[in-house]
Amino acid sequence: MWKYIARWILRYRITHLIIIGLITVFFAFQMRSLKLLYELPQMLPENHPTLTAYEKFKEEFGQDGAVLFAGAVNPNIFQLDQFNALYDLSHQIQEIKGVEGVVSIAQIYTLVKNTEEKKFDFAAVVKKRPETQQELDSLKKLIYSLPFYDGLLYNRDANVFMLMITLDKELLNTKERFPLIYKIKDKISAFAEEENIEVHLSGLPYIRTVTSDLIRSELNKFVFYALFVAAFILFIFFRSFKMVFYPVLTVGISVIWTLGMTALLGYKITILTGIIPPLLIIIGIENSIFLLNKYIAEYSIHQNKMKALTRMVSRIGSANFLTNATTAAGFAAFIVTGNDLLVEFGIVAALNIFGIYLLTLILIPIFFSFRGTPKPRLLSNVDSGLVSKIVDRILFVVSRYRTRVYILSFIIFIAGVIGVSMLKTTGNIVDDIPKDDVLYQDLMFFEKHFNGVMPFEITIDTKKPRGIMQLSTIQKLEQLQNELLQYPELSRPMSLTEVVKFSKQAFYNGDEKKYALPNNQEKNFILAYMPKIDSGNQNTLNSFVDNDLRRTRVTVQMANLGTNEIEDLKNDLQPKIDKIFNPEKFDVEVTGTSVVFLEGTKYLIKNLLQSLLLALVAISLLMALLFTSARMIVLSLIPNLLPQLLTAAMMGYFGISIKPSTILIFSIALGISVDNSIHFLSRYRLQLKHNNWQINVSVMKALKETGFSMVYSSIVLFFGFYIFTLSKFGGTEAMGYLISFTLLVALISNLFLLPSLLLTLDKFMTTRAFKVSILEAEENDADNGD
Repeated sequence: MWKYIARWILRYRITHLIIIGLITVFFAFQMRSLKLLYELPQMLPENHPTLTAYEKFKEEFGQDGAVLFAGAVNPNIFQLDQFNALYDLSHQIQEIKGVEGVVSIAQIYTLVKNTEEKKFDFAAVVKKRPETQQELDSLKKLIYSLPFYDGLLYNRDANVFMLMITLDKELLNTKERFPLIYKIKDKISAFAEEENIEVHLSGLPYIRTVTSDLIRSELNKFVFYALFVAAFILFIFFRSFKMVFYPVLTVGISVIWTLGMTALLGYKITILTGIIPPLLIIIGIENSIFLLNKYIAEYSIHQNKMKALTRMVSRIGSANFLTNATTAAGFAAFIVTGNDLLVEFGIVAALNIFGIYLLTLILIPIFFSFRGTPKPRLLSNVDSGLVSKIVDRILFVVSRYRTRVYILSFIIFIAGVIGVSMLKTTGNIVDDIPKDDVLYQDLMFFEKHFNGVMPFEITIDTKKPRGIMQLSTIQKLEQLQNELLQYPELSRPMSLTEVVKFSKQAFYNGDEKKYALPNNQEKNFILAYMPKIDSGNQNTLNSFVDNDLRRTRVTVQMANLGTNEIEDLKNDLQPKIDKIFNPEKFDVEVTGTSVVFLEGTKYLIKNLLQSLLLALVAISLLMALLFTSARMIVLSLIPNLLPQLLTAAMMGYFGISIKPSTILIFSIALGISVDNSIHFLSRYRLQLKHNNWQINVSVMKALKETGFSMVYSSIVLFFGFYIFTLSKFGGTEAMGYLISFTLLVALISNLFLLPSLLLTLDKFMTTRAFKVSILEAEENDADNGD
């Protein structure tokens, strides 16, 4: 079959070039509609109870992650010039399109009792820029007499002051978020420079914008890095311009196909889909190396270029198909996770891996059919040089010291088991941000002075209209707030309770000592003055209740806790909540972005483990197409599962946790690492036919023949994945380190352990079933002497 495919490719080469050119133009046109993902990636399926509760919360109370925080340590903030600078900054930011509200000590509001109309008026504390220090001192006294803002806008003990900037929730999910966030940042940076203070920025809108910008820049950067690494290594191996140019041109076309297909499918660029183009460059170069090595080797035998190209396709085509299919299976396994982010990643990666397979299979022989014959120095590289010496040394070890190979493998296995036992499962919302990055350091600033900025919400359903207006319910809310204050990882909680306390203080004409809940006698008078919170006019005060006054919220900011810590916090808090709010009378739910992230991480890790097992099964079934012997399939998986175990052990030893960004590494690495086994075993079977089924001779010749390509391709893969260690995202960086390590160990394992096992187990493994291939691979071509 493959020799006919080879002839078809070469016979209609002009037609193939035209078709591929038209497809490339089509995908290049589609790239114009490619967009970045601006929303937070959703890790839970639509029908998950936690997500359902969170969506209901957003419908009633709005998005919980739409506030940008700016904070600074400034003991001189109440000096006239600095306070007026903050006043000007607050009003300048308020004027920016997309900003819904700004709250700072220079722009805060109080309640004023209106005895004529028997209501509270919502009034600005700072009505204009103070003109004298004396006027500012009076304002300072008034600001500090409002406990509602203490611990929310300022930390008096540390002289830390904060701006809370509420942003348009709809605009945050579009590309307009970038100019909005950076306009605000520019204003704040100018203020910081003028006043000579350090201002820290944080909050989910800011973190999401900065990370989205990084995704966009890293996509371009890693495509360039991958192309450079591939070209450099190809040149080192072959020392030929054409041996570099045509493979690089081929993978460049694959990048256009990938981005165009992403847009065509209606998907957006995410932190995962953004790494697919450089991944395909690496995989495409690996395909090219196996093809070109075979081309050079064949030409060195008979000096017939077209015959060498035909045999290159017929003898490597099936093995490359299987290696690309197993790699695609590793990615396609993510489709079963049910997570949109990973499903899109799996679909785009799997489809385009087959795309790069077809491109290399068709374009490499066509390009070289138009060029001259390989030069003598290229032919000499096959049998000389450092790689040749390395392969000869491996042959010597495998033939003489197999016992040592087994002993070392067993020691590694034991060390791996011990390391795996040390693995931990956790994750943070900003887990991918390096600890030394400004973004992370700013987050730590807010954790230190305000206990965090990550949303954590508790909703209380009284099960009856106006149920939250009962004094007993409000008192229960205060009990809950007091419990929350006992957790150092939580900020000061805010709820309807604080609104009622604020109202009582206003009822007594701003007396700071009256900031407390009203008693039964005061309740009716004070509540009668409160704003009509059931009128549908949403503002800072009535954003704590729904329109029926049935449901309310307690909102709190949380430190950047890991998933295990959030789980412990929830478990510790739940009995206290149930004690305060009788579950038979109240429905209380803990929600918010932090809780959704916790449940999403747990769900994703569970499904990623299932996808890893599915990938293992799928890869085994694919290998059965080429190696119909069950024994040989099991044997080929051993040297590829050992590196997986060792990588997991390394994570345990170095404290790298199992989380969504690291567990997906195993499916990817498994799909790629089996490539060497497939190429080696396919050549081994061919050598068996050529050498009258002499196992020892066939193993050595197969290892000698494929050793070059295995080393070359593994070097490309190692450095190709290693470039991801330059990423500023922790998950991408970890992928670079861990997959590079896995592939390096897999290379060593396939070069030493796999041939050793074949030689030791001898005829037990080389059964009659192994000698037959469902794929009608290259053996038939070899026998026919094409």
